[in-house]
Amino acid sequence: MKAFYLSLILTCSVFASESIIAAKVDGSLKGITPSSKMWDRAIFDYQTLYPQTTIGFNDINAKEKNSNNGAKKVVVGALYNDKELAIKIRWFDATKDTQNREDTDGYADGFALQFAKDFSNAKGLPYIGMGDKNRKVIVHLTKSTEGIDAPNANGDVEVQQLPSNMNLYGEDLEKFTSKKASARVDYSKSFIAQGFRTTTMIDDVKFSSVMEYNKEEQSWSATISRSLKDSYLDLSSGAIPIAFAIWDGSRDNRDGLKHISGWIPLKKVSKTDKKNLAEMLSKEVSGDIENGKKVALDNCSLCHNYGDVNNAPEFMAPNLSNIGGYSTADYLAESILKPDAVIVPGYNRNAHKNFSWYNIDEGGNRISTMPSYDWLDEKSRDDLIAFLQTLKNQ
Repeated sequence: MKAFYLSLILTCSVFASESIIAAKVDGSLKGITPSSKMWDRAIFDYQTLYPQTTIGFNDINAKEKNSNNGAKKVVVGALYNDKELAIKIRWFDATKDTQNREDTDGYADGFALQFAKDFSNAKGLPYIGMGDKNRKVIVHLTKSTEGIDAPNANGDVEVQQLPSNMNLYGEDLEKFTSKKASARVDYSKSFIAQGFRTTTMIDDVKFSSVMEYNKEEQSWSATISRSLKDSYLDLSSGAIPIAFAIWDGSRDNRDGLKHISGWIPLKKVSKTDKKNLAEMLSKEVSGDIENGKKVALDNCSLCHNYGDVNNAPEFMAPNLSNIGGYSTADYLAESILKPDAVIVPGYNRNAHKNFSWYNIDEGGNRISTMPSYDWLDEKSRDDLIAFLQTLKNQ
């Protein structure tokens, strides 16, 4: 009954909160887990994640398993003190999928939390997923994996060893084997990125994350805690933009095959949102959606597929079917007026030579093959953005 109840809560049609409200606490948040009593102080609300459909996945089985993906409701809460921030996310998942060392075609459940490295300009936030040139993102990624035999007991994949491969005997072998109990179970890493295929792992960012699966309720609960300020991020302001991603191993989710949110404002209860970040990120353009649909059909549908409109070859341009779910109004406006601002690399340029999504100029810069639509009158542009904001799976 509990599993059914949670499933009903997390899949029902409810309105997501425009912001995540972080409650202030006095105690340390270092190493907080989903079961910590301190979460009784948090304010939880719903957020919505959408299938990432910009680029189709080149895996027949995975495409079939994800052909009818809808939106996912997740429950999110946050806590902070003068030095730390902790976030908890909970979502329905009928199966617990864990990856082990011997898997060649199995995939793990997982989640990620993404921060914009620089959010001083709320109108020019990075592209959701991997950031973009000059607008970097920091990503904390955690996946459910089996315990690792590591000589230093830190769960470092790079130095994992099986006991049978060690030149150890007697007490020394027993001592090595016993370290598995203290090895980190989940894969947890931090990355910095400024566009597709630029992801770089960084080891000098300290954070802790924990994933816990409730078999009875068929749900994951996960937490991430980190300092408010380090060499990469300053999250001490009254409001910050964050984004989530979750992977479902049973659907062969990995890499770009996942559910993602848009930029969500996280507001601290005792601080002021001086830049009106929450208002800017949740802004909806007022426009004639029906006319915007016509503008899209006239100007976008020969290259972009979206919803029930599939006039373009699959590899021609990014699929816009969920663009309204994880893009702000300002990002959509920028994409229409300045398509060179964010370059999505597209499919393999050798395999699909007729469908290059960018060209390279004499200076080595990528130039989008999409032309600027700055010639659209203001009403047509606003109508188009209003329509694009409706493009998201339910």
